Amino acid sequence: MILIGIGANLPSPRHGPPRATCGAALESLSNAGLTIAARSRWYKSAPVPVSDQPWFVNAVAQVKTAMAPEALMGLLLNTEEALGRSRTEPNAPRTVDLDLLAYGEATLPPEGGAKGALGLIVPHPRMFERAFVLLPLRDIAPNWHHPVLGFGMDEMIANLPEGQRFEPMMDAGGVFGTEWRDKTAPQSPVDEID
Repeated sequence: MILIGIGANLPSPRHGPPRATCGAALESLSNAGLTIAARSRWYKSAPVPVSDQPWFVNAVAQVKTAMAPEALMGLLLNTEEALGRSRTEPNAPRTVDLDLLAYGEATLPPEGGAKGALGLIVPHPRMFERAFVLLPLRDIAPNWHHPVLGFGMDEMIANLPEGQRFEPMMDAGGVFGTEWRDKTAPQSPVDEID
């Protein structure tokens, strides 16, 4: 199971509110050849680590692709850039954030191996500490187990650090339950997921 985290906490000049930009990101990934097999509901979550920046919109998607993990990560980074992400400093506010959370049972870098060119670490090294990842992930894969730690969803959620604030959101219209819709694009099969 290939899992991608999606998030944003700044509006995009092109797409509008953060959840709309997240919808544009999913549509862009689909147009690039990924199959979006499932998407969690959307959540609003306070920034981690705690700060005074706006709350995030987060979800997790299960995708299907023949791309290798490094190529998939490259696509995620290119999609972020195309949607206006500007990397300034760690944990800064952002118009969109796409993370490769897990790639089946793969662990990268392999034990004792060096990081690749993108510094890719799979599964994502902090996913088990973050409510904004685990709660959406439970929506689409309640029986998923961390391939390194061996923990199941309930165990990881029970061990989350205290004080993480979040709330589920109602889906909106448009692709993947977001406000965004490219009015010029032809309708695609992904619309049926809503």
